[in-house]
Amino acid sequence: MKNNIIKPSILAGFMELLPKNQKKFDDIVSKIKAVYEENGCEAIDTPIIEKSEVLLAKSGGETEKQVYSFEKGKNKMALRFDLTVPFARYTAQHFDELAFPFRRYQIGKVYRGERNQRGRYREFYQCDVDVIGKNSLSINNDAWVINLADRAFKAIGLTSYKFQISNRKILKGILSELEIERENDVMTLIDKYDKIGEKCFNDELTKVIGSEQAEIINNIISIEGSSDETIKRLSEFKFSNETFIEGIKELEKVTNILSCLGVSSDKFTINLKIIRGLDYYTGTVFETFLTGNESYGSVCSGGRYDNLAEKYTNNILPGVGMSIGLTRLFFVLSEIGFLDTYKANNSLDYLILPLGDTMDYCIEVMNDLQKKNYVATVYFEESTLKKMMIYANKIQAENVIIIGEDEVKNKRLKSKNMKTGEETYINL
Repeated sequence: MKNNIIKPSILAGFMELLPKNQKKFDDIVSKIKAVYEENGCEAIDTPIIEKSEVLLAKSGGETEKQVYSFEKGKNKMALRFDLTVPFARYTAQHFDELAFPFRRYQIGKVYRGERNQRGRYREFYQCDVDVIGKNSLSINNDAWVINLADRAFKAIGLTSYKFQISNRKILKGILSELEIERENDVMTLIDKYDKIGEKCFNDELTKVIGSEQAEIINNIISIEGSSDETIKRLSEFKFSNETFIEGIKELEKVTNILSCLGVSSDKFTINLKIIRGLDYYTGTVFETFLTGNESYGSVCSGGRYDNLAEKYTNNILPGVGMSIGLTRLFFVLSEIGFLDTYKANNSLDYLILPLGDTMDYCIEVMNDLQKKNYVATVYFEESTLKKMMIYANKIQAENVIIIGEDEVKNKRLKSKNMKTGEETYINL
């Protein structure tokens, strides 16, 4: 009688890696985490499952449709769809125990029931950093979180990326100055500019606010050049709106502090078309694109918000944050070939292969290598040298050490580099 074998498979929209890529993923996470901790960020973790009433307090529309929710007894629960809302609840709940400004980072899985698309996942890792103040928070922090993203990308060996930065106060002030009532419609159109193209954008904008005002908006969001040039050209628009003027000053401060923090000027630019779709952003906003691979979309984004936890507390908690979509970033890095040459620090440095009755000595060698901080292990199974070498290739060991009875007797080891084939004899 045949067993009923179920075909092994996973749901669409979920990422599962083989060991060689899992090592690279874990190494990338480890390097980013180290950057955050070296810069004074404190780690937190929150439950994957939250109370529905808490998780959905600020959401609605499309976001709520994407949430995985369920009931267990009398409890209504949902899987977190980002790390920001749980962080807002966390900050409000532990307000009296936290020191402000509170610099936090969190790396964890989130869940969204989105339509399955290439490079977009229903379960994915996010990597967030936020700085939260009590009642107020310096604009310097806006530059600081972008600087952290810059350091994180450098830590994993990325060189071709650019932060595109704007400030929502600039556009908000312009719309107020021009007495444009359909503010949200204009913001939504600008946010879709790259997707719909220049002609379609102009046609739609003219329908919403008329040709004269559409021309003014176009002249402003089309400004290009260095940060200093863009700030200068913005200042030449003689608008008296205080929000507009404040937005320019904040944008200038952020770009100046970025330079002080060591972020190269070729790694950031002002792009006044950057809006960020989420409603709670109120000032600085930014997105990050891999240079030459912009079609994959932003791999890191964030911005300033006035009051993180307004649904959970009467305390005023302004903040700024950024998020790296780790799963999406890993997919893009794989697509563009970056991972082909990526060397993970957690790779196996040495696989020790015993020939004959040499196991005790092999273990002694393994212990010695591990004391010297190498990643090393012994092949414990009885096998032929050929099969052991095939295994070493398959697990991508950097080197093998072949130990026979002569090596034990002479206290000498033969090490072979699995990439170059070079063999080296060394004393223990």
